[in-house]
Amino acid sequence: MDNKSLTHIFEGNQNGTPLPEILILAEKICPSMDLGLIEQIDSDVSALFSGSSADFQKNTLPYHNLRHSRMVVLGAMRLFHGLHGNHVHISFATLLKGLLAAYFHDTGLLLEKNETAASAAQYMAVHETRSVQVLNKYLARNGFSEEIARDCATIIHYTDLDMDPTTFATHSDEIHLAGQVIGSADILAQMADRYYLECLPLLFDEQKTGGINQHGSALELMEHTAIFYHDVVLKRLIITFADTSEAMRTHFRNRYKVDRNLYLENIDKNIAYLKKIIARCDSLTCLEKRLKRIPPST
Repeated sequence: MDNKSLTHIFEGNQNGTPLPEILILAEKICPSMDLGLIEQIDSDVSALFSGSSADFQKNTLPYHNLRHSRMVVLGAMRLFHGLHGNHVHISFATLLKGLLAAYFHDTGLLLEKNETAASAAQYMAVHETRSVQVLNKYLARNGFSEEIARDCATIIHYTDLDMDPTTFATHSDEIHLAGQVIGSADILAQMADRYYLECLPLLFDEQKTGGINQHGSALELMEHTAIFYHDVVLKRLIITFADTSEAMRTHFRNRYKVDRNLYLENIDKNIAYLKKIIARCDSLTCLEKRLKRIPPST
């Protein structure tokens, strides 16, 4: 499979928007799924990030942007599709809750119209809780039940790397599975992205503004990324999330006749190339000369 084909697969569509692929997969997983509802949710979240909503300012964060949220939704749908192909039952309710949680999981990094913070990144440490609040308001305004709000909140907290799902309030096996899917998709969508390495300095800036950065510089963050992946991320994917990410292989086999987990392969390529250039560089400038892709701005 050539690089152009891989790029189209990872972006979800040749025109750069994954929504058509998300709708195709939703119908395959659950034929009774209301595709119009998914389109509406996608449009509403787009309005939040673009600032065209009455309640929120335009997103200015270059890393946690609308594209990232949509890539997480696409990754989640691919995992649900793979699980479906492995004969795991995915109900309408579980699919809907997973989609809502994926779309809204980073909306806590948006500023409301009346907020005066210089950057939404200042809320990085509490953005999952803020995301739940944003989603709760959206669900209440659109007539969704309190049960959906409660379960979506639980699923969103699975994306917090510092939280152990075993400490969460009791929830059903289906919501546990949805949490594993969305938590896995959040990791996979970021680290498998073809722009991931170029985006690491942007992530450093956001974390620094948010006061949660454990690294002294973007270079240091990049130097520690491989260790972070092997010591933290893989443990979460394989143990905490019960290796749910392996459902990607079934998805790509059934959807594209490619019997490979392309997300994990792309992560391995990103990490290997990062190690290679770090071994040759002692400055961020040196690294940036070897990272020439320009990440999409939205």
